[in-house]
Amino acid sequence: IATTIAAASPSAWHQMQLTAPSAAFLLGTFAYLGIRAYYKQKTSGGSAATSRSSGRDMTLVGLVVAGQIVLPLVAIFSPFLQWAQYTIGDSALAWCGSLMMASGVWLFWRSHADLGENWSVTLEVQKDHKLVSDGVYRKIRHPMYASFFLMAFGQLFLLQNWVAGPSALLAVTLLYVIRKPTEEAMLIEQFGEAYRKYMNSTGGILPK
Repeated sequence: IATTIAAASPSAWHQMQLTAPSAAFLLGTFAYLGIRAYYKQKTSGGSAATSRSSGRDMTLVGLVVAGQIVLPLVAIFSPFLQWAQYTIGDSALAWCGSLMMASGVWLFWRSHADLGENWSVTLEVQKDHKLVSDGVYRKIRHPMYASFFLMAFGQLFLLQNWVAGPSALLAVTLLYVIRKPTEEAMLIEQFGEAYRKYMNSTGGILPK
């Protein structure tokens, strides 16, 4: 992307916002996308026994993609969001953002690893779906959402842009608030009392 922009305009490098914090954001995002691609390929052979996928759900996923990836890339590699840039210049914020981004990526990987083949992008329960309550799922029911929030706060601190900075946090909050009740109702339907007991002993995205 950067090469294409630079070839198109000699001043493009001056318009890019590729600072050390934005580079840290890109590293975290590429790691996150790599993890998602690996586990998506690994679970691609499964078939859903129950699905709550809908147009609304896919729209929410699309908003998260836009907030986590599209708008940040536009802010970093093009001049279109340059008007929304601001500068604080606080290295502590950059270190905090990098730490949150790294923690979010780790938790995202660990959530996938612990969930195994019981994971899907959309609201689905797989055939032979198991209730996972160990690993990072021992204390919280939705560590993958928790990882999204960690990465979103990391993005907010690393990208000093009024649009691209908070975009993931807004999209992830919307996804979590709207999707969680449907997801938990589906799991109660699948696992019954076992899931209710699990809900009583755990927190949503923070330990109880």
